[in-house]
Amino acid sequence: MPFLNTVISWYLKKRIPQIEYFMDYPYDVQEDQLMKLVTFSEDTEWGRKYDYAGIRNYQDFKSRVPIQDYEGVKPYIERLQKGENNLIWPSEIRWFAKSSGTTSDKSKFIPVSDESLEDCHMKGGKDVMALYCQNRPQNQVFNGKGLVLGGSHKVGEFNNRAYFGDLSAILLQNFPFWGEFLRTPELSLALLDDWEIKLDKIAHATLKENVTSISGVPSWNLVLLKKILEITGRNNILEVWPKLELFNHGGVSFIPYREQFEKLIPSKRMYYLETYNASEGFFGIQDRACSSEMLLMLDYGIFYEFIPMDEFGKSDPKVLTLEQVNTETNYALIITTNGGLWRYLIGDTVRFTSLSPYRIRISGRTKNFINAFGEEVIVDNTDKALDAACKATGAIFTEYTAAPIYLSDKGTAAHEYLIEFEVEPDDLDKFTRVLDKELQSLNSDYEAKRSADLMLKIPRVHKVPHETFFRWLKSKGKMGGQNKVPRLFNDRKYVDEILKFIQE
Repeated sequence: MPFLNTVISWYLKKRIPQIEYFMDYPYDVQEDQLMKLVTFSEDTEWGRKYDYAGIRNYQDFKSRVPIQDYEGVKPYIERLQKGENNLIWPSEIRWFAKSSGTTSDKSKFIPVSDESLEDCHMKGGKDVMALYCQNRPQNQVFNGKGLVLGGSHKVGEFNNRAYFGDLSAILLQNFPFWGEFLRTPELSLALLDDWEIKLDKIAHATLKENVTSISGVPSWNLVLLKKILEITGRNNILEVWPKLELFNHGGVSFIPYREQFEKLIPSKRMYYLETYNASEGFFGIQDRACSSEMLLMLDYGIFYEFIPMDEFGKSDPKVLTLEQVNTETNYALIITTNGGLWRYLIGDTVRFTSLSPYRIRISGRTKNFINAFGEEVIVDNTDKALDAACKATGAIFTEYTAAPIYLSDKGTAAHEYLIEFEVEPDDLDKFTRVLDKELQSLNSDYEAKRSADLMLKIPRVHKVPHETFFRWLKSKGKMGGQNKVPRLFNDRKYVDEILKFIQE
């Protein structure tokens, strides 16, 4: 279907001038987004409470509306789930994206309005392909099908007009009918909630399809690809899907997984494209093949604010807009969205890599770091350090988590890593030394605490058995793309729990 590929690519690339516009005029576009959101919502209960009708600019908005976390907006969400409307957003809220983000038992239910579905999430998905087509004019991606592997898809009712499910389930449920001709597997398989059954059925159902792209969280896609090779007895995925050319991934850092994907898909034509798409909104797209940084998408009905991490946790933190950020600082991300989230602290941290246009990398979580001794180690640091240690020792890792070992009378403070390896290092001591050295080069606070072993000792690294994290998540009923192994945690909750799990 070369003609179909040409037509779809042409249609999608019509969006490029609009993307270039917000790249050139970011402040005007963001101000316009904010005032549209405020004006549209001034007659809601929330809008009346904070006098949205009287807001004329960002300073008015900032002075009147407090920063929120999930607990702050939860009472409104619970009322929405019971069928009330016009609370935080004027249009009817029928969908709620169930999100955990961690392995805790507590779930969040993020309101998904028709506007956020169409003008944010769906628009983001189309822009991913528009940028891909722009960067690779000779692509043939629409000559085959896209395999979409989302999270667990159990959709349930709160009342007869309000439903919840993983964001990927909601998107699939609302996908335009013509899109079904371009994706695989069929909806009934994609929405299965038992992951072991689903992976097996999807593997068998897609073997004979002409799959040209795959999408989803890297860890779960790896499981699927390995299952396909196990079923077929093939040596690599290109022997199953020879026209495969694109992996659109997000949810977790791709650094730990790239080498494994390149081994399973041995093709220089394979294109890896990262996105920043959360239950709360679609925020970023990798717009250049040469770099993993992501273009901050500014016209999706989202207004952005940022708290420098050295201000985070203060009673009155400094809050910045795009005009005020720099490339040297980690920022906690605040969003105001067309789903009714107002000055919402999403829990992610980002670092800007470019200010013209604005490009970012996800650097971690506001609660996903180790700072037990003032070292301020973030996931971005450990991902890069582990990658360097793997390259130095021939290792490949699949999952990891780390936590502090607290100071004792003997002064044995350190960081402790539990790592699951696909290929074990040829020398674990060397692996640990490289990890430590690389962390010091990446993080001056960690380097200072490691100086002369006065505060922190060299990390302790444990190899854990194959599929430890998979089995641990399964034991907690936390299967699927919305549930992730916490890379770093500032106490020993997860490390001790997993160590105990291994011993049982």
